[in-house]
Amino acid sequence: MKIKYWIKAARLRTLPLALSCILMGGGLSLAIHNKIDWVVFILCLTTTLLLQVLSNFSNDYGDGIKGADQFRENADRMVQQGLISKKSMLIGIIICSILCFISGCLLLYKSIGCSQLIIVLGFLILGIIAITAAIKYTVGKTAYGYQGLGDLFVFVFFGLVGVLGSFYLLSSTFDLITIFGSIFTGCMSAAVLNMNNMRDYESDLRVNKNTLVVKIGINKAKLYHTFLIVISIFAYFIISFQLNNKLILFGLIPCIILISNLKKVFSFNNLQELDSELKKIALVCFFSSLWIILTHYTFSN
Repeated sequence: MKIKYWIKAARLRTLPLALSCILMGGGLSLAIHNKIDWVVFILCLTTTLLLQVLSNFSNDYGDGIKGADQFRENADRMVQQGLISKKSMLIGIIICSILCFISGCLLLYKSIGCSQLIIVLGFLILGIIAITAAIKYTVGKTAYGYQGLGDLFVFVFFGLVGVLGSFYLLSSTFDLITIFGSIFTGCMSAAVLNMNNMRDYESDLRVNKNTLVVKIGINKAKLYHTFLIVISIFAYFIISFQLNNKLILFGLIPCIILISNLKKVFSFNNLQELDSELKKIALVCFFSSLWIILTHYTFSN
């Protein structure tokens, strides 16, 4: 059935990582203000979910028409395999963009309303930029994913924008602690992308897809990966002490998994061995972010 190909194109395994920044922003808002608007929170999750699916559809389409997937081992890309036509995928991208915009507008209406037009306009522009960035990662002649800028955009949108934005929409305030929250999810997300680009290093090199890994090489990419993981863990420690809740430190327990990840990064024999490492980092980011919310309800009530 066609629907199974669209599900594959949506790449469900990437969704927990995408939602982590919202979980972090919601958790920090709940921990600081002791309340949360669940409707706004769900709309934040929905909008982010649609953005990630949009990004995955666009990635499938952009790499497919550029031929970037033709040399990849075990490439599960629908356009490249001819399982979804380029025209159908383009229509899917348009529909997903519209749904994302509608969800974002509902989010702004529910969280801010119409009384603060300047703030609403600012978030609206930011939303349009986010939709454009999701598409332009691999689509078009100026696709930034082909210029080594993917890591920067991932950090900005899955770190700063995701955490600070959701925190403000939930609390109508900013707080310094959100910077550390954004560093955690932003660096972890960049680590997943770096692992992905390390895995695809040889195929990207052959099609002139100049990811950051292609630009700096595998050996420096290993050091860069270690830096991202260490900074992420440090940021989580800071969050725990800033909230004066040591129980949050238990959210670092999943980070034990990252030890095996770093070991694999420095000892793999084949680049394809790194494929299974992506989900390890993504799930650690997801559950560590979720733990802040769970801590509040489990131990604070």
